Amino acid sequence: MRLTTKGRFAVTAMVDLAMRQNRGPVTLAAISERQRISLSYLEQLFGKLRRHNLVNSVRGPGGGYTLAQATQGVSVAEIICAVDEPLDATQCGGKENCLDDKRCMTHDLWATLNAKMYEYLNSVTLADLVAHQNGKHVAVLHWRAGDPNQRPEANNPEEAVAA
Repeated sequence: MRLTTKGRFAVTAMVDLAMRQNRGPVTLAAISERQRISLSYLEQLFGKLRRHNLVNSVRGPGGGYTLAQATQGVSVAEIICAVDEPLDATQCGGKENCLDDKRCMTHDLWATLNAKMYEYLNSVTLADLVAHQNGKHVAVLHWRAGDPNQRPEANNPEEAVAA
């Protein structure tokens, strides 16, 4: 599985934006300073997020970025996919040419993991992450054992895994 800094930083920056946008547009310089992410890197990421209609840019004095959608409507998977981050554990990129142009013996295992990763990341919203940061233990980051089709939840906050 290759989840690089691009996807991690995009999610982090979006959580930061979501937590502060009620005071008006948020500058990338402020996010950069708080999260210790390069400003030029954030500019690249936010260009992609804007093209995918996840953020809006506001020009001029007092400008910056705002969310283009409600936090409940934005999933972690959408953010990661918007910045071109692959969610792929297969060696072949899903092309089934893993071993000498043929499907390897473990292809289905990794393809299933891809589906589960996407399903999980698609089930966690920006609202969930903001609530978690605000100390409200909500449905983030914990699969109930035995039911892989259930939405993640944190019935016991001590069992919740941090993002």
